[in-house]
Amino acid sequence: MEKQQIITFGEVLLRISPRGNKTFMQSNNVEFYFGGTELNVSISIANFGGSVKHISAVSEDFIGDTAISYIRKFGVSTSSIVRSKRPLGVYFLEVGAVMRPSKISYNRSHSSFSDILPAMVDWEKALRKGNWMHWTGITPALTQGTYDTLKEGLKLAKEKGLTVSADPTYRSGLWKYGQDPKEVLTELLHYSNIFIGGINEINEVLGTDYSYSNDDFLKASQQLIETFPTIEKVFDKIRTSLNSSWHKIRARMWNGKEFRETEDLEITHIVDRIGTGDAFAAGLIHGLQHYDDYKAMLFASAACALKHTYEGDVNHSDVNDVVKIIEGNISGRFER
Repeated sequence: MEKQQIITFGEVLLRISPRGNKTFMQSNNVEFYFGGTELNVSISIANFGGSVKHISAVSEDFIGDTAISYIRKFGVSTSSIVRSKRPLGVYFLEVGAVMRPSKISYNRSHSSFSDILPAMVDWEKALRKGNWMHWTGITPALTQGTYDTLKEGLKLAKEKGLTVSADPTYRSGLWKYGQDPKEVLTELLHYSNIFIGGINEINEVLGTDYSYSNDDFLKASQQLIETFPTIEKVFDKIRTSLNSSWHKIRARMWNGKEFRETEDLEITHIVDRIGTGDAFAAGLIHGLQHYDDYKAMLFASAACALKHTYEGDVNHSDVNDVVKIIEGNISGRFER
């Protein structure tokens, strides 16, 4: 029996970085990776053994060809990716260390994905084998076209009965085309079942000022579910930063019945922080299809922690890697 697919929709980006922890001023050598929030989620789920399709628009040139080849390498379906005369979006990253923060500069304003329109995606065909769709607040923030295309997909996903997970990441600097972020995110959340986000995102969509305490998280989650009756569960990843290289990760949830929280996972030497939230979302989506809610959250936290150990945007861990972390194997000793 063919696996049902998890569907993601979002921009494919080319990341360019100096090697190591150098700045661009220090280096004449750079390396590149492909990524993008939703793509990172899809590849990670594929690495867990899931059947995944990523929908996007990429450039009609050798860079776009390379991007598609890269995505296919992980077993992610690219059958609904369309091609565009516009260039692939790019971002530049300087990786910080200790007290020096990382820095990012985006060049995506006129990218191939920003030019996408609803008529370019055959959602009926794209969702035919789907049982789950995942979206983030990055995509509707980019252009009217990306917002309209996502909304059309979510409407059909709801009609077809797909589970929809939402990570309504709010980045104020992205919303430049005239739409009100609160109105857009509020509209799209009405198509969603699983909320992956914390107090900042809840406050943004509800217009509230809850604090970061567990009591306020519980109250905020309850109000969110009351406001959006389709939302059944809320999951929040909490990051404690000691410096650029040393973080702690834990998670908490409210599933309409119980509040649970994980212990901290300590990352004492961060190799690469990019894509760690995406690794959490991917781990949660995988976990919710195989475990109970609490173990799904444990799996998501462990996947997030592991992503900090891989260079690039993507989490390369498989299920066994994540389960070992859940079971307490965090020594990093050689496996022979």
